[in-house]
Amino acid sequence: MPVVIAGSVYFALVFLAGFVLGTLRTLVLAPLLGEMAAVVVEIPAMLAIAWLACGFAIRQLAVPAGFAPRLAMGGIAFLLLMAAEMVLAWILFARPPAEHLASYARPEALVGLAAQIAFGLFPLARLRGAGSARDTGS
Repeated sequence: MPVVIAGSVYFALVFLAGFVLGTLRTLVLAPLLGEMAAVVVEIPAMLAIAWLACGFAIRQLAVPAGFAPRLAMGGIAFLLLMAAEMVLAWILFARPPAEHLASYARPEALVGLAAQIAFGLFPLARLRGAGSARDTGS
């Protein structure tokens, strides 16, 4: 059960940050820099936030330092993120799920998807340093 809760907490923290930064990217950066450049500017901040949120969730919810629990945590967080994005696209932009999935063919969306995959793999990346500063949220 800690793995499910940790994946959910990890997702929620990163999704909240992504909602704020994504809004700034869309309203401020994209008109100034273009969509691809705006995504490239946003990604390092999002990955840093995700790394810290991952460590926080692992530490606070005592996720075991094993391949399966960490893979499950990241998988749960990733699936929640993909589902939330699809639902929000449908609700806020009237973009049906098929259209949302098709939007991943755009280069900037593929760059974002690569970062989202990294987000899903961070719990495993932290496994390498289990018990060290790397695994404790640093």
